[in-house]
Amino acid sequence: MAMKMNMSMKLSQSLRMTPQLQQAIKLLQLSRLELENEVRKELIENPVLEEVQDTMDDDPASHDSQLAEEVINPDQNSKEDQDPTKQDEFDWDSYMESQNKPMQSMAGGAPDEILNYENMVSETKTLYDHLMWQVGLSGFNDEEENLMAILVSYVNDDGYISRPLEEIAADEEVDAKELEEMLPFLHEFDPAGVGARNLQECLLIQAKHIQEDTHDLVKIINEHIKDLEKKNYPAIAKTMGVELEVVIDLCKIILAMDPKPGRAFMTSDTHYIMPDVYVYKVGEEYVVSLNEDGLPRLRVSNLYRNLLKTELEEKKAKTSNKANKDAQEYIQDKLRSAIWLIKSIHQRQRTIYKVTESIVRHQGEFFEKGASAIKPMILRDIANDIGMHESTVSRVTTNKYVHTPQGIFELKYFFNSGISKTDGDSVASESVKLKIRDLVDKENPKSPLSDQKIVELLKKDGIKIARRTVAKYRDVLKILPSSKRKKYF
Repeated sequence: MAMKMNMSMKLSQSLRMTPQLQQAIKLLQLSRLELENEVRKELIENPVLEEVQDTMDDDPASHDSQLAEEVINPDQNSKEDQDPTKQDEFDWDSYMESQNKPMQSMAGGAPDEILNYENMVSETKTLYDHLMWQVGLSGFNDEEENLMAILVSYVNDDGYISRPLEEIAADEEVDAKELEEMLPFLHEFDPAGVGARNLQECLLIQAKHIQEDTHDLVKIINEHIKDLEKKNYPAIAKTMGVELEVVIDLCKIILAMDPKPGRAFMTSDTHYIMPDVYVYKVGEEYVVSLNEDGLPRLRVSNLYRNLLKTELEEKKAKTSNKANKDAQEYIQDKLRSAIWLIKSIHQRQRTIYKVTESIVRHQGEFFEKGASAIKPMILRDIANDIGMHESTVSRVTTNKYVHTPQGIFELKYFFNSGISKTDGDSVASESVKLKIRDLVDKENPKSPLSDQKIVELLKKDGIKIARRTVAKYRDVLKILPSSKRKKYF
């Protein structure tokens, strides 16, 4: 078959993701902290960008000239300081009194408060440090201390050694039997239960520490840990052939133990949230205000702008050389990048403002009454209201926080699916979760509510919901099943 080439014209439309569009989408979904880091990075990489510095003086030129005058004449004082009559009024009595006083603390306190050790911040001690400190006090020889250091290094944050000793020995090139022989010494360390390889071993070590490792208690830990987890005490009593009260007393001892002995040494760093937008009430209306604090204010450097202008003038006069042309192309490229970044940030802020404003219109009762009054709402509701695509609304509500009279919430919090009511209306899933939480908090701990009972109670309030949905919401709220919530004592 003969092949031939021909030319034809075709008109079509296609969507191209330009680098500028990709950057705009990326900035839209960044959190506030990530945005600040991205802007700082651009300030370093792009010399055309500069940060606007706020000054107290309205006239920067006069302020700069004043600073220059102070630098040139540092000994020049104000007219008032140069007045001889003012110099004669120096308070010599106060000066001598201050010289005769004992040295005080920098905080201005009493002499005996020069150094208050209680106000000093101490270094946080990790579990590894605590265990190695005990290794150093135990009188081991060098070989034993090395083996103990290996074991301690494999203790995780919960206090367990999760890897098999054979694998540890192979990785560290030591004898597995020697590690096994040193493990009981680690079990003697504080906190009790550290170095265990599973939950049963952890509880047995703690039972030995408190001298409660009786035959019946050890048997419950070894053989009935599942029933203990479900609080099925009658089954344990029946299998062991003992009274229920005896089992309950033994389980009290076990439940007082710590299943994660290492968590006492876990650092609990506080993570602060900086809201992207504020909603506050003014009169009878709620006002939306963007939080611009901390975000660098960007502008294009006048230096490079003027330099580019000069290069363009030389180009018109045809006096520029190749080096100037390369510099001109470089500056133009960086200038376009800077302008697009500034526009993308402004567009991001405007989008956050419009989305928040629409949420306030849709969820007005929430801002008045709280989470119980939140309404069902989906991304399409906001997208149709502000004329944007749902994906844009999804990006702009991820990792963005709003400060409201009811507290600080992620913007995604306001989007809820609806649960049907018997009167034909619907209620937000978040409101249903709050009702489930309230029912569980008020239940009798000796006879907790089952999922089916919660379904029946919600139905009395006009909420139609399936039992599996109650179970799903209960898991989200981190509420245990009724069998594990039951209390015998």
